[in-house]
Amino acid sequence: MDFPKGYIPKDHEDDIYKLWGKSGFFNPDKLPGKRNQPYTIILPPPNVTGNLHMGHAAMLAVEDIMIRFERMRGKKTLWLPGTDHAAIATQEKVERDLYKKEKKTRHDLGREKFLELLNDFVQKSHDTIIHQLKKMGSSLDWSREAFTLDKKRSLAVYTAFKKMYDAKLIYRGHRIVNWDPKLGSTVSDDEIKWVEQKTPFYYFKYGPFIIATARPETKFGDKYVVMHPDDRRYKNYKSGEKINLEWINGPITATIIKDEAVDPEFGTGVMTITPWHDNTDFEIAERHNLDKEQIIDFKGKLLEIAGEFKGLHIKKARPLIVEKLKKKGLLEKVDKNYTNRVATNSRGGGMIEPQIMEQWFVDVDKEFTLSKPLTGTGISGIGSGEKTTLKKLMRAVVENGQIKIIPERFEKTYFHWIDNLHDWCISRQIWYGHRIPVWYHEAKCTPRPGRKDEFKKCQDIIISATEPQCEFCGSRFRQDPDTLDTWFSSGLWTFSPLGWPEKTADLKTYHPTDVLETGYDLLFFWIARMILMTGFLLGDIPFRTVYLHGLVRDEKGRKMSKSLGNGIDPLDMISRYGADATRLSLIVGAAPGSDTKLSENKVKGYKHFTNKIWNAARFVLMNAESYDPKNEPAYTNADKKILRELNNLKREVTEDIESFRLYLAAEKLYHYFWHTFADKIIEATKPRLQSENPEDKHAAQSLLVTILKECLKMLHPFAPFVTEAIWQKLPKNIQADKKILLIETW
Repeated sequence: MDFPKGYIPKDHEDDIYKLWGKSGFFNPDKLPGKRNQPYTIILPPPNVTGNLHMGHAAMLAVEDIMIRFERMRGKKTLWLPGTDHAAIATQEKVERDLYKKEKKTRHDLGREKFLELLNDFVQKSHDTIIHQLKKMGSSLDWSREAFTLDKKRSLAVYTAFKKMYDAKLIYRGHRIVNWDPKLGSTVSDDEIKWVEQKTPFYYFKYGPFIIATARPETKFGDKYVVMHPDDRRYKNYKSGEKINLEWINGPITATIIKDEAVDPEFGTGVMTITPWHDNTDFEIAERHNLDKEQIIDFKGKLLEIAGEFKGLHIKKARPLIVEKLKKKGLLEKVDKNYTNRVATNSRGGGMIEPQIMEQWFVDVDKEFTLSKPLTGTGISGIGSGEKTTLKKLMRAVVENGQIKIIPERFEKTYFHWIDNLHDWCISRQIWYGHRIPVWYHEAKCTPRPGRKDEFKKCQDIIISATEPQCEFCGSRFRQDPDTLDTWFSSGLWTFSPLGWPEKTADLKTYHPTDVLETGYDLLFFWIARMILMTGFLLGDIPFRTVYLHGLVRDEKGRKMSKSLGNGIDPLDMISRYGADATRLSLIVGAAPGSDTKLSENKVKGYKHFTNKIWNAARFVLMNAESYDPKNEPAYTNADKKILRELNNLKREVTEDIESFRLYLAAEKLYHYFWHTFADKIIEATKPRLQSENPEDKHAAQSLLVTILKECLKMLHPFAPFVTEAIWQKLPKNIQADKKILLIETW
């Protein structure tokens, strides 16, 4: 028998993946037998900004286990792949590389040439990612691969925008947004990275009060002093009361405001507000209908209101402002050991400067009529034709159990986020991505001769994926220069890859999807948006279960990062120890929603396990050459007990996977195969394999062959390569029908 001693992954993995690909069984349409029950997972699309990391590898391992398990159970399984254009991240990376190599910016190239450069980068990055997905053993249906910026997905984005605009759920207005002066664009909450830093904390005299701030450069326009209505220290002050005081550039009149947003325990319990440059202050100003005034421009420099400091960058101006206040006797004290959190753009590191800007928003509190669902699932408690809001809809589907979040503890976090949800800013001032499909009339309408009666029909704004032309006056239209937030297209991801807005067979069969598996850090920024978009556009839920995996940390529990040099490259681990060992290291010990520690030694340990599977199989098969499955085995009572225990294991593993306890299923299989099957059962059976009693020898062979085959099936979702490699070596007397393990019956 050609069965080398020791399992060397690189000798098998590429050939095995080609075998699976050639079979066509990743495509649900080509699966054998009658499969009526669909099972769908849409791959969370990796960003086309570089290589996959261990977090992606964990995601792939979890989803592939689910898909392989359900495929073996006879379901019509679809695991649909795709990649995300990740607009801000991709543009920032390409711009950085361009400046590093040629000392040029995108403005030096122009929009068209810069986008060509971007597309070249994206294609190379895409090819790298697809290679990595395959190396992990991902059984994805490559015939249905999608890209968030491809033609079909772009049509879905423009259709979604128009439907939401027509329903008045999308509007253009002034609100406070995350502004990155370095990038020159708004940034979503998802792209914010909070950084702790030590900052001088200044206490200033503000009339009869002491106020504290880490940002004195924002205080030029402060003319409201706010305190909690129940703070007894300030009970003699009434809301709306005016006080005169000396401030940075001279005397001002300030207004007392009472609001519950103030924390009486923080500082002196009194604060002044800068509504233009702080989210909390903006909300207070909105509640009390207060004035808002811009202090800092979009490049981080002070405006005319700052007087002598006009034109200075805020970092340079800060010490000068403090010094002026000190000379005026308004500086009370400075705390130099104050630690605060500062918002930065995770894509490039720019400091976030909140600004009130005219942008495009999704209104989460606007009522709309729920559409009729395409696939009949609908939303419990809200019938088609009924009025609701996006916020109510997002809460309802989790509250009524239509969408289950695993672990369940994240439901409270989800509800808290929904309850505090603000309108979603969807416009970005960058070049890469879906251009906002809004066109503005370029010139004042001048009716064509003989068409004065129709002049009133000219439209100032048209929503269109392509350039329109005014049919009444002949004027051209100018397209909005901004692009859409990446999360707008990602919010369509469960149904746009299935062909929406067309009513395709795939959409009818595979939606809603069964599981959305991703990191718990994306619960709000992506998952909630998918629920929002699907609820409005399809009148349905996007998925039935949300499975949240934790972060993959190093062996000391630290987050993996380039700066710490503690990152582990999944491709490197696959090259050294194999894909199966890499997958197992990310599953065992990784409960849903919990961070897991990973070291190279852990991966190496599971390489020993894959070798154990190989060598145990080798022993069984080499001792089963005379085995005849047609003969009924004369099992002993001990044999029957072993088989009962095997059946119990099969039932437990099945229940664990069904209940998303993948880590327990993997651990049980590991311990059973190594410590029960290999260490005990095989060892105890060795004398019987040499027995002169043919019945006893045959029973021993049958016992080992049965356990081996069942273990290979159960282990296959977790360690697909080594199990398939062994399955392909099963001789005809053990596996007469040379089927592929990928579709064996669970």
